[in-house]
Amino acid sequence: MNPTKNNFAYIDGANLYEGVKELGWKLDYHRFRVWLKEKYGVERAYLFIGLIPNYTPLYTYLQEAGFTLIFKETTYDGSGKPKGNCDADLVVQAMKDLYENNFEKAIIVASDGDYASLVKLFKEKDKLRIILSPAVETRCSILLKRTGAPIVYLNDKRAILAIKEKAPDTD
Repeated sequence: MNPTKNNFAYIDGANLYEGVKELGWKLDYHRFRVWLKEKYGVERAYLFIGLIPNYTPLYTYLQEAGFTLIFKETTYDGSGKPKGNCDADLVVQAMKDLYENNFEKAIIVASDGDYASLVKLFKEKDKLRIILSPAVETRCSILLKRTGAPIVYLNDKRAILAIKEKAPDTD
């Protein structure tokens, strides 16, 4: 049921991964991509992600699932944890697409308040479809909530978006 076509999704990859991980489940990215297409008419799904050479098989899987990957060079914090802050890259790509009128509506996949200004602008231009939050309602940024944009919490869609764990000793 997607009356408008050519919708674009802008996905903060780290925010998505960490959000569902914190809730104790794993996202089936292939199923998620199909759901975005069927539910929201998403023709292009940008996934902003830090580039770590050891994760090449993951990147291949994500591309095969239908995501357009936008890589950010990573740095490492004091404990050796990789950091690939993609917020600015996501906003720049979204603004470029808005300026070039490349999409009908935008779907933002993040719980981060840093995207509140982008959401407000998309609302003003009647270009926002929805925010999909990987966090539960109490962990989604108040700045996003204050925009008045519709928000769907992915944890509420866990039954259809989670990797189905295979029962032991079954084929």
